[in-house]
Amino acid sequence: MSSQKLPTGIDVLDRQLNGGLPAGSVVAYRAPPDSQGELLLFELTQARDTLYLTTDRTEQAVTDTLESTPAADADTRVKYVAGDAPLENAKGMFRDLGENSNLIIDPVDILEGADRTRYRKFLNSLQNHMHNTGSVAVLHCLDGKHPPEQRDTTMHMADAVFDLRMQYDGADVETQLAVPKFRGGNSLSETVKLELGDQVRIDTSRDIA
Repeated sequence: MSSQKLPTGIDVLDRQLNGGLPAGSVVAYRAPPDSQGELLLFELTQARDTLYLTTDRTEQAVTDTLESTPAADADTRVKYVAGDAPLENAKGMFRDLGENSNLIIDPVDILEGADRTRYRKFLNSLQNHMHNTGSVAVLHCLDGKHPPEQRDTTMHMADAVFDLRMQYDGADVETQLAVPKFRGGNSLSETVKLELGDQVRIDTSRDIA
């Protein structure tokens, strides 16, 4: 990974990470499927040129969401990864990624359904391309009841892990972002509390600076 830092687009998180993510990083972003977690992906699109690979929703559905979300860059390139050969299709698409860009795979679950050897080769190829282009890849990992077979491989090989957590207290919903793994620096000792509405905001009602 490079010493160059690329901002995430979320100011408080960039401060915690001393400027953002090291260029060349692969991030595993784990979030509940019933959360507003995709807003963090949308914030990334405003930070720099982004290639958004969708594996379940259609290109048009994702594009419509990006255009209607203040947190997103409506000009983001969106491509659908067909399910007949998802690893090969995704690899062919991310090879077109330019320098200092974002690659988002949303969600990565269908790729994790491959056997471990093929999936590990895919991740190694992805990491190599991110390194060569000075870019950042974010793998959106749905944190459901039945994680895909290769989820542990994703978490182990990723350079950083972002973990979105939701807690319910009566009528209130508290959303916290943890960074338990960060090869390019120090993992965060505390969670960052967020408000996820039409965009990502810091929860200042709970003593967040």
